[in-house]
Amino acid sequence: MIYEDTILDCYTDEPSGLGVPPYLGVHPRYLAGYLEGKVNYVTIDDLRFYVKYKNKKKDGQKTNIKIYNLTRNNIGEILEKTKRLFCVVGMQTPGKYLSALPGTVKEIEILTKNIKADKILYGPVVSTGTQLEGGKMAEKIPSGLFVEEMKEVYGDYAEMREYAVKGASIAKQIPWGKMIEIETGRGCIMGKCSFCTEPLKSKVEWRDQKDIHKEIKTFYDMGERNFRLGKQTCILSYKGMDVKELDKLLKPIGRESKLNLDCLHIDNMIPSLVNEERTKCIVKHCTEGNIAAFGVESFDMEVVKQNTLNTSPDVALNAVKIINKFGAKRGPNGMHYLLPGLNLVFGLKGESKKTGELNYEYLKKILDEGLLLRRINIRQVTPLPGTAMWDVGTKFLKKNKKYYWKWRNKIRKEVDFEMLKNLVPSGTILKNVKMEVHDGNHTFGRQMGSYPLIVGVKDRIEIGKLYDLEIVDHMLRSVVGKVVKTH
Repeated sequence: MIYEDTILDCYTDEPSGLGVPPYLGVHPRYLAGYLEGKVNYVTIDDLRFYVKYKNKKKDGQKTNIKIYNLTRNNIGEILEKTKRLFCVVGMQTPGKYLSALPGTVKEIEILTKNIKADKILYGPVVSTGTQLEGGKMAEKIPSGLFVEEMKEVYGDYAEMREYAVKGASIAKQIPWGKMIEIETGRGCIMGKCSFCTEPLKSKVEWRDQKDIHKEIKTFYDMGERNFRLGKQTCILSYKGMDVKELDKLLKPIGRESKLNLDCLHIDNMIPSLVNEERTKCIVKHCTEGNIAAFGVESFDMEVVKQNTLNTSPDVALNAVKIINKFGAKRGPNGMHYLLPGLNLVFGLKGESKKTGELNYEYLKKILDEGLLLRRINIRQVTPLPGTAMWDVGTKFLKKNKKYYWKWRNKIRKEVDFEMLKNLVPSGTILKNVKMEVHDGNHTFGRQMGSYPLIVGVKDRIEIGKLYDLEIVDHMLRSVVGKVVKTH
């Protein structure tokens, strides 16, 4: 059945919340629920394939990630019958994605110029902007492109209860394996970081456990087995930082539950809230490969102060130690149960030549003490409307541009590379790695999860299959494996 309303998912990536494939974010789902489930779902990949590539694929040595995530929907017929085209957009913490390229507002303008439907802008872009590239100001919205800018469907959680369940139905229109992003709460208990959009969106509020479990069960009954409790600024602050409430959230869906999920992960943690009791709770209930994303942003105390960041360097270091103490055991798929992942942002207020040196020193200290980090995210700040960085703009980015790549490369070569060798030594077997893209005679894939490790194979093997891989070598941010088993 073809409906008059169509959701065009251009993908979203926010400080809290991910909707880039294989992740299915909350924004298109809630919108679908608001529209009573009577909606077509298509991706920016579908639109590119239809308009730019004329529904023809060319065989090449390298996988084209611009048209990788195609639904089975007949987009030509859908667009002919569509009266309202809801364009879901919002890149606020942009990165590089293995098998997806998010859409921009400019791209939508070009690809939809001959589409007669009313175009309605929806998602994080409406309230807080979008930008696909770090280090640039938010993208401008062309005047006259959209008939309406619809704010996110965000009532109170009693109202959202219905939307979340009804909107799950769009998963049936998506043929690839999915990681379902589940919202646990909104707002931030700290709410002061200069670049972050989360405090602009809403007050601090938490969803009830029963509503979360019902949404997960709805997806489960549809065959979905991979979930991340990622739509929050800090999982540890759930319902007043009460570990009993956290346990009530995780136990009915965790490793000891009847659901037996393939993957249950979390996302953000504020380092100052990390303690032994909360860490043990997450390790007990979640599956291996889990990452505690720490928004450290900078180890320079001057930058911390000027940007009112939520943690000091020493507090962050202590949190890394606690997570390692209880989470560094390996699970059945070859990865550890819980490890920290650090986020660093360049271009913040007060940054100087000294900032990069301090960041390196702290990361080197973590390495030298034998502690493990699953990943170090290094990005340039994206100034977005409404944040304190919007007024600062790209001043510090421009000032320190001459240092940025030197800082970044030093960390990649002297910390990341050595850390990976400690994380997955040669001989480690990583199970159920799904191969996703070809690049010449190489194939790259990853396990399902939160920030999964990218594994390359020096052979052109079949995409879409699951493999067990033995690690044989290490790159700066990825590893090399050889096939020991095909599923």
